[in-house]
Amino acid sequence: MKNFIQTLKNIYKIEDLRNRIFYTLLLLLIYRIGSFVVLPGIDPGQLGAFGQQGQSGLLGLINMFVGGSFSRASVFALGIMPYISASIAMQLLTLVVPTFQKMQKDGESGRRRVTQLTRYLTIIVTAVQAVGYITFLKSQAADAITIQSTFLFGLSTVVVLTAGTVFCMWLGEKITDRGIGNGISLLITVGIIAQLPFALAAELGSKLASGGTGPVFFLVEIALLVAVVMATVMLVQGVRKIPVQYAKRVVGKRQVGGVRQYIPLRVNGSGVMPIIFAQALMFIPSFVAQFFPNSPVAQTIQGTAFYTSFWYNFFFFILVIIFTYFYTALIINPTQMADDMKRNNGFIPGVKPGRNTADFIDNVLSKITLPGSIFLGLVAILPAFATLAGVNSQFAMFYGGTSLLIMVAVVLDTLQQIESHLLMRHYDGLMKGGARIKGRSKNAVGASV
Repeated sequence: MKNFIQTLKNIYKIEDLRNRIFYTLLLLLIYRIGSFVVLPGIDPGQLGAFGQQGQSGLLGLINMFVGGSFSRASVFALGIMPYISASIAMQLLTLVVPTFQKMQKDGESGRRRVTQLTRYLTIIVTAVQAVGYITFLKSQAADAITIQSTFLFGLSTVVVLTAGTVFCMWLGEKITDRGIGNGISLLITVGIIAQLPFALAAELGSKLASGGTGPVFFLVEIALLVAVVMATVMLVQGVRKIPVQYAKRVVGKRQVGGVRQYIPLRVNGSGVMPIIFAQALMFIPSFVAQFFPNSPVAQTIQGTAFYTSFWYNFFFFILVIIFTYFYTALIINPTQMADDMKRNNGFIPGVKPGRNTADFIDNVLSKITLPGSIFLGLVAILPAFATLAGVNSQFAMFYGGTSLLIMVAVVLDTLQQIESHLLMRHYDGLMKGGARIKGRSKNAVGASV
């Protein structure tokens, strides 16, 4: 406790770090306040049934990502998710469309153009999703709409929801530029964490209620949750090191003064992006169902039964594995790593430089990515198993899936950035005994968008 208090004092002494943290907290507070501002023309007192429906199934997962704004019909009801969807679409376009590939390789100017196009695409995606949200709102909470003109209500709601998402996007970018951590990731994380107390209270109430399993089972659930969190931390931080020898001087064929270092390859080198990619695709049925709220099929898709079904989780699991390999290949280039080593007179002992080194790194990467992708897929579908085991659907979402991975990755990344500021000023880091926090700076949600 004494060391923790001293660390807080050290953080406060560093003016730049202190200002960044306060600035980040201020913008996050603005985001949370905005999540309670109801859309114009909506009576919040009439949203009871609509709010309850947004607590389970795929709608509950969407509601969690936006911090409860979806069920409250807030101006931030769509949150930052349209921006994430647009970013994923742009990343895929850079892989298959030569024009976008060239733009991505044009340095800073090209990246700025991609960022600007992502913003434009975000507006389009938000407008389309806003129409679906309005259709769903009219069917489930028609009594809450106080504006008589259907056209006026629809137009104003689309404009407000789009403006809300753009404002969230601006908040995230400002946090990244002038705050601490990745802004987009923090907005999602804060929304998820904000739902935890309500989910915890709902689960405890269900266990203590008449016919519940009692407090002992609740404590067992908490212990299992802690175990899952610790396993997820190990997944995020897992590293496989490849030894690399750097020659200082070579006399004839004899190496003199070599320095041995390591290439750290993570078991989960792609971070949380594969599960974000997969989840974005799995949200498509729920998004389409919002346009047909009265259809029995649409109601089934949005219900808990579909979310916990075998085929939903089977395809989700497979997609996570596929996207893990896809995104790992996207961000890690073995050929470039081999060329960099060759230019710096480096080599892997027992492996020839050049193509053989690239093949060796690719082989190692493929082998360690497989168990990482399988474990990532299992974490992704754990909430469904928790729901089937009798855990409240709100609380079950914290047992794994996108929510848990995002929280762990973003918290580690933010703590790693704070520790870097401390070490730069010659203060002790956040960990004792010389240990260092391994963040996910390059792979946190939104880091590459």
